[in-house]
Amino acid sequence: MQLKPAVTALVTAVALASLLSGCKKEEAAPPAQNPQVGVVTIQPQAFTLTTELPGRTTAYRIAEVRPQVNGIILKRLFKEGGDVKEGQQLYQIDPSVYDATLKSAQASLTQTKSISDRYKQLVDEQAVSRQEYDTAVANRMTAEANVQTAQINVRYTKVFAPISGRIGRSSVTEGALVSNGQADAMAVIQQLDPIYVDVTQSSAEMLKLRRDLASGQLEKAGENAAKVKLTLEDGTAYSQDGKLEFSEVSVDQTTGSVTLRAVFPNPDHTLLPGMFVHAQLKAGVNSKAILAPQQGVTRDLRGIPTALIVNADNKVEQRELVANRTYGAYWLVEKGLNAGDRVITEGLQYVKPGVEVKVKAADNAKPADASSAAPAAAAGKGE
Repeated sequence: MQLKPAVTALVTAVALASLLSGCKKEEAAPPAQNPQVGVVTIQPQAFTLTTELPGRTTAYRIAEVRPQVNGIILKRLFKEGGDVKEGQQLYQIDPSVYDATLKSAQASLTQTKSISDRYKQLVDEQAVSRQEYDTAVANRMTAEANVQTAQINVRYTKVFAPISGRIGRSSVTEGALVSNGQADAMAVIQQLDPIYVDVTQSSAEMLKLRRDLASGQLEKAGENAAKVKLTLEDGTAYSQDGKLEFSEVSVDQTTGSVTLRAVFPNPDHTLLPGMFVHAQLKAGVNSKAILAPQQGVTRDLRGIPTALIVNADNKVEQRELVANRTYGAYWLVEKGLNAGDRVITEGLQYVKPGVEVKVKAADNAKPADASSAAPAAAAGKGE
């Protein structure tokens, strides 16, 4: 019973020492530092809007070669898959029947001409009637027409190329019987230089472009407004630039799209009809475009693109963006960012809206340079 006060005092002393030790540790802890983030400062710049559209190549001109007389094919005078010139003979049809018809028509013409010439002298002497003379003249004219028809048929036994271009395979061989007006073509010639590229654009995109141009938000691209570039199926760029010729005057009701046609030079016949390609059309110039690095743009749970920026007080703010297309490693932002905004691209995982931060220039992204970057104007979703 006498040791009880001493034990109590000892326990009290130990507890007091522990409490004092905890206070010292808490007072010695350094204050929390503001996280450091890397930012890119947004600056508006002139930006040429391009639209990438899928399309297919189409021959500039197509001619289906068909016979205009009946007969047997004697010769094929071209190489399948080769180039032919306009007026070059392609086939020879047996002309023997038509030669005989021509000789018969020429003989009839000689006879009728002799009669009409004789009657002309006799009618002046009133040896024959005027009606007989008129009949003789009519018979001569008919004979002349028969000779012309026979000459045309003889000429048609030689089948010539109606246009210059590349000819495909022949559907007939020597000994085959062909007939005037047959449904199947003997061969098909396609002019490949120049060549058409037909692409489709949605009517909604076309309406938006026209509104932006009318409101002044976009400036016309000037002389190059109709210039078109091409990317081939393997991803390589086509060396020749094309020009836009026309668009359809109506919208396809099933797809809601409009067909655009561009023409490209094709001297080496690199482009063949039916190839799938991508065409880049210059749509206009935005003189005050906002380009944000893709590293600084994320999407929330609703799928809306957002960006974290550092305001004038060095605090983090979240902005909702409208960004519908990319340009290289950048988003073209229509709404949500302004000139001078500092977009965070480094340290996003360490900050949230309202936090005060330290700012440095980002190492993983740089401000966009529309004059040197290669565009990749692909439509995307961002509203």
